[in-house]
Amino acid sequence: MAFFKHKIFKPFKNIFILILAGFAIWMLFFDTNSWLIHHELNGDIKDLKNEKDYYLEEIKKDNAAIKTLKTEEGLEKFAREKYYMKKNNEEIYIIEYEDSINANPHE
Repeated sequence: MAFFKHKIFKPFKNIFILILAGFAIWMLFFDTNSWLIHHELNGDIKDLKNEKDYYLEEIKKDNAAIKTLKTEEGLEKFAREKYYMKKNNEEIYIIEYEDSINANPHE
């Protein structure tokens, strides 16, 4: 019992301090609205906001591409570059540079 007579334990003899400490521990760690759960949910919110910003940027890029493809010149450029389409009286030469060729042909 001499161990508990130390001056560090003196505040814990008060019942109100014990109740307050118990309440604080309960609210921080064990309650359904605990600090740990709030911390985890705040991380999820941050991740979702970052994902939202990413998708908004992608929407802007897609809208710009759609706007370009709505024009006759943009559609023709896209067809020639991506699908190697040509007019009947044209010949196409595809020049590949050494750094643009895949080392692994199965990729």
